[in-house]
Amino acid sequence: MLLNEDLPSDNIYAYALSKTLIKVASPATVGLYSSCPKRINMILRHVEVHMEQEAARREKKNNKGASEPRPSKPSLGGLLLLIWRLLFFRPVLTEENQRRQNVRFLYVRFSAWHFLGSDLLWAGLTMRLCQSLQERFGKLQLGLYRVVQYDQEEEFRKKAEVEDSLHQWRSKKICCCPLWFLILILILAVGAVLALLLTLGFPQVEEVGGAGEVGEGGDGQGGGAGVLEGLAIAVLGVPAVGVIRFLFLMGKNLVFNQDLKIRRGMDDEKLSSKLGFMNEVRKEMSLLSMFVRFMEVFERRRIRVVLEITDLDRCEPRKIVGVLDAINILLSEEDSPFISLLAVNPEVLVQQVNFADSCFCKEDRGYAFLNRIVTLAFTVPPLCGSSKRRVFYNIVSGQSEITEEVEMKASESRALGGAKTSLVSDASSVERAQTNIPLIDKNDMEDCHLASELGDEEVEKLVQSCFDSILVHGRSRLHRYLSGDTMSMRRVINSTRVTVVIMEALRQELPSPERIAAWVVLANHWPCRLSWVLQCLEDRQQRALIDNGDSDAAVDDSQTLWELYAVSRAELYVMREQIEELLEQDGDPEMFEMFLKVDFRFTVRDAERFQLSMVNLDISIRKELARIRGAASLKDHGWSKNLAPLPIGTIINMSMEDICKELDNLNFPEKYADIIRSNNLSGQTLVFGDTNDLKLLLQMTYGEWTTFRLHFLSAGEKVNTQSKAQRLPPQHIMHSLSRQQLLPSHHTSTLSLTVP
Repeated sequence: MLLNEDLPSDNIYAYALSKTLIKVASPATVGLYSSCPKRINMILRHVEVHMEQEAARREKKNNKGASEPRPSKPSLGGLLLLIWRLLFFRPVLTEENQRRQNVRFLYVRFSAWHFLGSDLLWAGLTMRLCQSLQERFGKLQLGLYRVVQYDQEEEFRKKAEVEDSLHQWRSKKICCCPLWFLILILILAVGAVLALLLTLGFPQVEEVGGAGEVGEGGDGQGGGAGVLEGLAIAVLGVPAVGVIRFLFLMGKNLVFNQDLKIRRGMDDEKLSSKLGFMNEVRKEMSLLSMFVRFMEVFERRRIRVVLEITDLDRCEPRKIVGVLDAINILLSEEDSPFISLLAVNPEVLVQQVNFADSCFCKEDRGYAFLNRIVTLAFTVPPLCGSSKRRVFYNIVSGQSEITEEVEMKASESRALGGAKTSLVSDASSVERAQTNIPLIDKNDMEDCHLASELGDEEVEKLVQSCFDSILVHGRSRLHRYLSGDTMSMRRVINSTRVTVVIMEALRQELPSPERIAAWVVLANHWPCRLSWVLQCLEDRQQRALIDNGDSDAAVDDSQTLWELYAVSRAELYVMREQIEELLEQDGDPEMFEMFLKVDFRFTVRDAERFQLSMVNLDISIRKELARIRGAASLKDHGWSKNLAPLPIGTIINMSMEDICKELDNLNFPEKYADIIRSNNLSGQTLVFGDTNDLKLLLQMTYGEWTTFRLHFLSAGEKVNTQSKAQRLPPQHIMHSLSRQQLLPSHHTSTLSLTVP
């Protein structure tokens, strides 16, 4: 049932997310959604540990032959080799370095709260990336790349194609001659000239006796000396100028680095408001991406920069939109190595975005805005019982909410670079963790053991089978429900992988691959309607548990989700104006009906099976639906049960006889029941009918009408009143009016093309 407390720990969800992040193609933006900041930090720590362990496992597995990866922290010889490559070679994009499985992750934590005082929060994001990459790779290496490798014109050229070559490097050439060879020849020439001058010295030139005359004994040696001096200046002067220029640029980049330039631009309001500053930031992001690709070829491994963005929901709307735009524009270039982890409370973030100045149309609203940039929505499920006890014990003991075991693993991974860590803790660490934290459930300690026993090949086969159910024509009808939006397709692909990994880690009885993929598509394309069905199911179970002590008796496991939706969709219709933004996320309603009623008849049992792995469905949607539905009114808060307002869902589903029985419980005279029967008044009539007409029809006394209205009509009136009271914020109205005034009254189009 959906009230199950035996949920897996955060370690399982973090493990599934880490496995997906390793497989996901960059650039990618992952929405890590939770309402608890401490919980987010716990998940991020777990994710980092698992990703480092997976990277170490791959290093050990693929550590062989000429393709053996170089150490992430090179020795003196490695540093000299890197400088040699930077000066005289360019990397070649080959099939071999594109197929590499070795990977190195660089974690960059960006707390938006630290840059809250800046008007350009997105520029602070770029500055934080610059600082982090300088710390990881070194200022000298990055500065040298900026001087001798980076060419701004490359970003406007055609993308380099993958070459079928055995060589990973191509030497820089001048006039078809390698640059290193020319410099070697030049050094030899300079050395020879210096040796000649030091050995023979310059010839002595006698004083000139007169115009056009040479001194006594002049035999033309003066002319020879002039030629030799000119040759010496030419040989020594030109290289000297080049060396001086190179040293000047290197010193400038080491002292006045790019993050300092961005900081000055942020402080200067005149400069930061110009297009030139934005262009400089964009160029810097392009440079960082190209530098990471260079280091990938040099280290013989893929490098991914994991940008962990936290505390964004604590900022004002304008700055939040700026950071989201930066993620969508600056960090989403093709072949960009950045993976953005947007760790926020989605409910707060959506409300903040809706109040932003630039929110004009529905595409600019919170949920639609997030869906445009997020390629994987990962909602952290509620804490399980054992995790709650563990966190509570840590707080009572004055410890950090993050367990000691995770802290130990994280510090070990950072110190050793993940080279010697493994997924499963050794026996001593497990015993130590259980001794220090006695309230930990043993099932939590077995999570890593379960995850470690998963075979990657088995998981990949199952994931590929899920994809085949969509790809193979005629095998399934699932492809007809795919959206034409490529971002939506990415979310389906990534969410499918997460779902499979979680279900495998929990050792659940797996449904068919087609049904796994179908459930992911259902949650991705109709999040509001699916959340509504699940919320109604949960409310029924809670009501049955309160009244009868048995939640299983509320709903038959074999009942389909469409039957549940059909019973409650009239109530959903009543509150449609309040949940307009939520409904805008859903696809075609008729396709939703065909999906659940014809092609994929999911049942309550299926919903219970998928609930543990349903991380691509935003929990904040269900919270909003529960709030509007008035789930709290289902409980007794001290009211008399006879006087308490009935929930609107209950009223809608009441028949004529149900209303008569309820009137009898309220001790109303029998004549009112006769009026109800003679006029065939059902629950839907009470909700959707006119209140004044109903009052005239019943002809009750004032006291009776007050009781009747409170019991039967207050829920519907409350919904209608809230719907009418909903208005856009004042700044939205002003901006919308000003925008309409700017638009011409008549639009003339010479050519209109619509992409089908």
